[in-house]
Amino acid sequence: MSTKRLLGVFAHPDDEGLIGGALLKYHEDGVETGLVYATRGEVGEASDSILAAPHNLGEINEEEMRAAADALHVRNLWFLGYRDSGMPGTADNQHPEALIQASPAEVIGKLAGIIREFRPQVIITFDESGGYGHPDHIAIYKHTIGAYHVAADDALYPEMGPAHSAAKLYYTSYSRRQVAMMAEWIQDRAFDNVFKNLDSEHTGFSEDQIDILLDVEPWLDEKMHAWSLHNQVDPVLPINRLPRQIQRKWHNREYYQLATSRVGEDIVGENDLFAHVPEPEDTP
Repeated sequence: MSTKRLLGVFAHPDDEGLIGGALLKYHEDGVETGLVYATRGEVGEASDSILAAPHNLGEINEEEMRAAADALHVRNLWFLGYRDSGMPGTADNQHPEALIQASPAEVIGKLAGIIREFRPQVIITFDESGGYGHPDHIAIYKHTIGAYHVAADDALYPEMGPAHSAAKLYYTSYSRRQVAMMAEWIQDRAFDNVFKNLDSEHTGFSEDQIDILLDVEPWLDEKMHAWSLHNQVDPVLPINRLPRQIQRKWHNREYYQLATSRVGEDIVGENDLFAHVPEPEDTP
């Protein structure tokens, strides 16, 4: 059966919020979608402390992620089993099971195995900043780049199945215009302490880094519903303090930078993650 496939590779449950619209759009177009999570977000804080304690937060996050995946029509879900490393400089960075303590060769091997199993044409992960500098986001960015190349080489990790060459690897992030909009609104209302550590002039994609701008307004209600299923989406986060109409403006566009391609460069204005990707051959 001829199928196009899209794979998102992220660090924690809820990271897929950056590409929720793309997952819905391409599902509607007949694309099979999948998501990989390196951790279960064990170190995050639940917005309702009654529902979760530190010892079972990972289990709750996985359950909520599965509900969100259903809402996004994602039928393929993988957890690599590493532990959330926490924010920079915290004790969780040193936990022996933390993602940032894991052997890169091991993580890349696991990801290459999933790529060879799922056989996506398009892969999406974080950019080099990890969105806002989270160590796990930066780690999964590095490992996904490695896995994109390793999965295509049948001399490496032969035990992980036949080699597969994905057509494109994209980074996803916010745009700097979005970040500036949020910063301005929050600072105007004396919430500057919440935003004090975020450099709005260097966080997110600049205009010349954006290769694809997806208008996901037609899928926005579904996207926001899936996002709401994560208990860990903290109501004190800056984005969740924005008025609903501004939140919709934040979520109705998604931004992608082409990291590497085996099918040529994107053309400005195409705004299609699968542009120039050949139709897959029919398989039994």
